Amino acid sequence: MHRTDSIYDDVPSERYQFPKIYLSRAEQCVGDWIIYLEPRSVRNTKGYFAVARVQEIIPDPGVDGMYLAIIERGSYIDFGDYVPFSDSGIHAEQGILNEQGKISGRAQSAVRTLSAADFTRIVAKGLGDEDGILPRVDQPTGQEEFAEAALPLLDTPMRDRISLITNRAVRDRNFRKVILRAYDNQCAISGLRLINGGGRAEVEAAHIKPVEHHGPDIVGNGIALSGTAHWMFDRGLVGLSDDLSILISRQANDVEAVRSMINKTGKLILPRKRADHPRGAFITWHREHCFKA
Repeated sequence: MHRTDSIYDDVPSERYQFPKIYLSRAEQCVGDWIIYLEPRSVRNTKGYFAVARVQEIIPDPGVDGMYLAIIERGSYIDFGDYVPFSDSGIHAEQGILNEQGKISGRAQSAVRTLSAADFTRIVAKGLGDEDGILPRVDQPTGQEEFAEAALPLLDTPMRDRISLITNRAVRDRNFRKVILRAYDNQCAISGLRLINGGGRAEVEAAHIKPVEHHGPDIVGNGIALSGTAHWMFDRGLVGLSDDLSILISRQANDVEAVRSMINKTGKLILPRKRADHPRGAFITWHREHCFKA
């Protein structure tokens, strides 16, 4: 379990801090995949929201009696479709139910094991499909119940289930969903929000630190940009200062034209949730390695 306002030193894509009481359970996860859940007590909870692989467990060097689960670099991915704890009375995680079908005390444990069936059910629902990026205008938008959801991975070997998580096309698709959701389908540089005739956003999900340079598929390493803004950002013709002011490269062949594309504040338009804002380390990396000052 993880919550954005956690008192623990958690960065889900990098590490998960926990007390010794959970050590034996956490050790079972080493070399294996985990799913993150935001507790039901959190207002507007995301439910099950991400999957990652645990590389190792180490004692927290800064806090006695605490431990860190170190996440394997590049393994973490936010779900393009958050998975609710329960949907129409059907629980995504069947392992928390007792013999009477009621929620047991196990559901309160911040670290617990998942059955292969529960893992597959949640991941398949979370990674979703391409049509979930935005609904087509001629398709219903109602959410299907878990019992009716198509889960083809349930009958496949675990190695094939894991391939869904590591597949680049799947990760790119889900990264787009996550970024467009955070930025409300709006270009963070121009401020334009364009929806095409098929009901889909005409903005793209840009990695701040590129994947080829080990940039992670997390919301803090992404911004929503129009096609032109994305092209300029990737080629270093625009960049960002520490306060997220939009910088224009002196190598741009028409500086005034580029300036006319920038929203009137001159700064990046940010997501409503502070937790979804770009991380400073990635902004700095882009400015130092991509931006053509």
